[in-house]
Amino acid sequence: MRVLVVEDEETLAGYIAEGLRGQAMAVDVAHDGTTALDKLLTDSYDVVVLDRDLPGTHGDEVCRQVIDQGGRTRVLMLTALAEVDDRVAGLRLGADDYLGKPFDFDELVARLDALGRRSRPAVPPVLRHDDITLDSAHRRVLRDGRPIFLSNKEFGVLAMLMAANGAIVSAEELLRTVWDENADPFTNAVRVTMHRLRAKLGEPPVIDTLPGVGYRMTGPAC
Repeated sequence: MRVLVVEDEETLAGYIAEGLRGQAMAVDVAHDGTTALDKLLTDSYDVVVLDRDLPGTHGDEVCRQVIDQGGRTRVLMLTALAEVDDRVAGLRLGADDYLGKPFDFDELVARLDALGRRSRPAVPPVLRHDDITLDSAHRRVLRDGRPIFLSNKEFGVLAMLMAANGAIVSAEELLRTVWDENADPFTNAVRVTMHRLRAKLGEPPVIDTLPGVGYRMTGPAC
């Protein structure tokens, strides 16, 4: 899942971003509303974590523009304006969820996971393919009952491939969704991550490479 964190308090923005990256999310950050709108025009996000009281373009206007674009991006307002009237006003602007500060980080992650599932075709929290099980809620992968310890990028790549249910996923799509805006589109990061993922998953191989096209899971899905 790719997330844009829009928060003018840089320390808090960094804390949220690093925490979400630890949950295998690709995260970009904007510290004002104008920058956020620029990023939303150039990149595709599953969820925007949006403060309301922003410098530049106000958070409410950012929310309005996201909704007016009519895309799949969901909005979670994360703000100190947490009274009932504030929450009602934010939701009436079109926000999908509203969480007041201070907040519990585990609750933020759970809400983002729920919104991420709504931003695209529903994907169950537990995916199975042949003898591989991926539990996104607990960040756990098993093969034939044996735990496989994956990095965040490896986990994100495997989750996308398993969710595709045998369809081809391009390297560009993996780079856009699993990595963040700092990823070089000409990098070999996807190829290197795929090599490490295959090695950890072991034999028999379960990921096919279609040269010049992308990757897909092989064998029967469950």
